[in-house]
Amino acid sequence: MSTQPDTSGEGREGRFERRVLGPGNEPDPRYSLANERTFLAWIRTALTLIGGGVAIEAFAGTALSFVARRGLALALVCLGMLLAAASCYRWVTLERAMRQGKPLPLNPVALVLAAGVTLAALVLAASIAVRG
Repeated sequence: MSTQPDTSGEGREGRFERRVLGPGNEPDPRYSLANERTFLAWIRTALTLIGGGVAIEAFAGTALSFVARRGLALALVCLGMLLAAASCYRWVTLERAMRQGKPLPLNPVALVLAAGVTLAALVLAASIAVRG
C-alpha cells in the first residue's frame, strides 16, 4: 500500500460531482476558477438587484406612487432571484462544456438582465417625471 498522494487527478470526484458535471476530463484549473469567478460576479449582481428592490420599497417613501414603488421593488427582487438561479445553471453548463471539449454556449442571461434593468430604469424615470 502506497502512502504517496494521488496526483493523477482520477478518483478525486465524488458521486455529486459526477452527477452534476457529467462525463469528461477535468479542465485546466484556471478555466474552472475563472468560470467560478464569473459565477460569483453574477451572484453579486443578483444581490445588488435584490438590495435595490428592498431599498426602493424601504426608502422611496412618497417619491414614487405606491403602485410604482411596489412594482419596481418587486421587479428588481424577482430579477435578482432569477439571475441567481440562471447564474448557477450557466456555471454548470459552462463547466460541462469545458469538460467535454465542446464550444461554450452563448449567454442569454445577459440580454434578459439588460432588458430587465432597462425596463426598471424606464419605470423609475417615468414615475419620477410624473411625480416631479
